[in-house]
Amino acid sequence: MAYPGRAALLGATVFITILPRDVRAQAGSAMQVSAARIDSALAAMVSSGRAAGVSALVWQRGSERYFGTAGFADREAKTPMSRDRLVQIYSMTKPITGVALMQLWEAGKFGLDDKLSQYLPEYAEMRVLAGTDAAGKAVYRPASRPISIRDILRHTAGFSYGMRSTPADSLFSAAAPLDSRHDLSEMGRRLATVPLLFEPGAEWSYSVSVDVQAQLVEKLTGEEFEPYVRTHILEPLGMRETAWTQPEERAPRFAAMYNRGADGRLTHVPDAQARGLNFGPRKLTMGGAGLASSIDDYMRFARML
Repeated sequence: MAYPGRAALLGATVFITILPRDVRAQAGSAMQVSAARIDSALAAMVSSGRAAGVSALVWQRGSERYFGTAGFADREAKTPMSRDRLVQIYSMTKPITGVALMQLWEAGKFGLDDKLSQYLPEYAEMRVLAGTDAAGKAVYRPASRPISIRDILRHTAGFSYGMRSTPADSLFSAAAPLDSRHDLSEMGRRLATVPLLFEPGAEWSYSVSVDVQAQLVEKLTGEEFEPYVRTHILEPLGMRETAWTQPEERAPRFAAMYNRGADGRLTHVPDAQARGLNFGPRKLTMGGAGLASSIDDYMRFARML
């Protein structure tokens, strides 16, 4: 099973966690939390068609200052959004993956400017898209320098996400590194065959780099990524309902998923397809997406940060 396309709005039933900065330099002054303004913003997100349903949670100086919802967890069933809803958080998985990797940096397991290939040798001889020849055929050249771990932390490695119309993106799609039937090692083997969009460090491009971070965590620890994150981040923070693999009894609490079509309207993703991300058979634990969580669980992570 492949994950839904990232060009669409993925999971229009969303939650928002807000943690205002504690600005001690301003003589103890605090940002004012206006429930009315937040209520209005949430309602506008739903009425404008940007989302089917939303919830928001604000903590300030160690205590909860606001919680509110608008719209539906399932628009077609008229199920209202509620605090205990579980939501597929997609790219908000990325900060958790980043913490997992940086814990290992703090433990001295790698240096930020180490070559990625020092730990994952499949990335040692990457090619870069260099343009096209007179016949319009793509031309590639060897990368001028190795990808560093710093590059995969800041989206400057040159990797694709398969979202552009370049020959490298076409090859990314053909290699299908993010197919859920592959584990992270197979993802890496496939990704390493895809030419880079640009020289490592030369540009920034949103990419599969965070999934490579997850692959690196597995290599450095000798553990599978999902149980490693559970043991070192989720359980210590009390994030008991956050996971890539969810138990069946939680399925009724999942918010419906919606994609935005070409006409700008939200369309309901069939539940069987949406639930497959967290309940169906799957080998791939992505670093860049895939977690499902509750708003209170994710606030525990936000407060830790």
